[in-house]
Amino acid sequence: MIDPALIRKEPGKVRAGLKNRGGRYLPALEELIKLDAEHREKLKIVEDLRAKRNASSTAIGKAKAQKNEEEAKRLMAEVSGLKDEMSKLEAELSPLAEKTRLAALGLPNLPHESVPVGASEADNKVVREGVKPRTCDFKPLDHQALGEKLGILDLAAAAKLSGSRFALWKGAGAKLLRAIINFQLDLHLKSGYQEFWPPSLVRPEILEGTGQLPKFEADLYKTANKEGDKAHDLYLIPTAEVPLTNLVRDEILAADRLPMKLTAYTPCFRQEAGSYGKDVRGVIRNHQFDKVELVRITTPEDSLSALEELTADAESVLKTLELPHRVLSLCTADIGPAARKTYDLEVWMPSESRYREISSCSDCGDYQARRMNARFRRDAKSAPEFVHTLNGSGVAVGRLAAALLENGQQKDGAVLIPKALQSYFGADRIA
Repeated sequence: MIDPALIRKEPGKVRAGLKNRGGRYLPALEELIKLDAEHREKLKIVEDLRAKRNASSTAIGKAKAQKNEEEAKRLMAEVSGLKDEMSKLEAELSPLAEKTRLAALGLPNLPHESVPVGASEADNKVVREGVKPRTCDFKPLDHQALGEKLGILDLAAAAKLSGSRFALWKGAGAKLLRAIINFQLDLHLKSGYQEFWPPSLVRPEILEGTGQLPKFEADLYKTANKEGDKAHDLYLIPTAEVPLTNLVRDEILAADRLPMKLTAYTPCFRQEAGSYGKDVRGVIRNHQFDKVELVRITTPEDSLSALEELTADAESVLKTLELPHRVLSLCTADIGPAARKTYDLEVWMPSESRYREISSCSDCGDYQARRMNARFRRDAKSAPEFVHTLNGSGVAVGRLAAALLENGQQKDGAVLIPKALQSYFGADRIA
């Protein structure tokens, strides 16, 4: 969440940052400012009453010691009245504090000053491009048509099992996904990441920590607790960012533990609420998909440079596989709610003659850390500070498989496997 002290001291700066995100959050900011002021005002009254009660309690002892029973009774009545008034106000404080907390959770991060200001994805800036797309002397098929023709992708069977927006890879297709996962993990381990195998089900507060709750509730799959206790409901993870980042939740790390570089392969689950009619073919937008995730935990001064490194780590997958791609710096209106700066990696899809997102790499600053209460201490005498968190797809497995099929397809219908992947896949082509 945004630093509450910043909202109180520099509301104009916060308004400007949210305005650059499109302005739709400005009414929510004003509501938060109002709630926060009301909560602090009542809290001060309670604290003043508590101080007055404590002083009166001390005075009671003195009056009794002086055998001034009349004064002692008067003070005791006063203390009783103060307790009643405090109880009433404290009963109002708790729900007001929760209302203020939820309002704060609903606001997005403030964009970093280096993020291009824009109104839509049309204002995103191309930072760099990889190898150029090859020219085909035939009409390229899309990955679904290729997969079905080669007998390695069966969406009809997946629909029979689970409904629309699911995929069933088989034979060489299943082997390709396994090869991609192992290739990516090995590549990232060489760059110093530590591998994890986290749970795919997490508690609600874990999703709140990284920002998926409460905003993206409609996109999540939830498993109800059999006792009907909502506090113990579990959610399927939409990305490994969620469990990996929360590993530092409620911790105060020693400075020598930073930076932390974490990676994990996991299945991911999203309802894709609001995506009706979008990308209905193939594996670009499925309810269940696979991803290798990259997470970094850093000091505040290192997070922007860590973002450049993390993006380069994700891009290394596309470079090593010699896939045409480009890197975009997202504008203020297009970065995700938790991010203060984001780079998107897009891979070329010949069947569409355009680039499609395959990775999103974000610096979240201390936004997630405040929600998770994740801190570090520079030395034994230093006060704890919030860490900075970063995450990025390193990269989406299904989309990478689709890109490999489309970019590797030949006129005779075969698909060539990039040299760097051949030892994992066990062959140089799918035919």
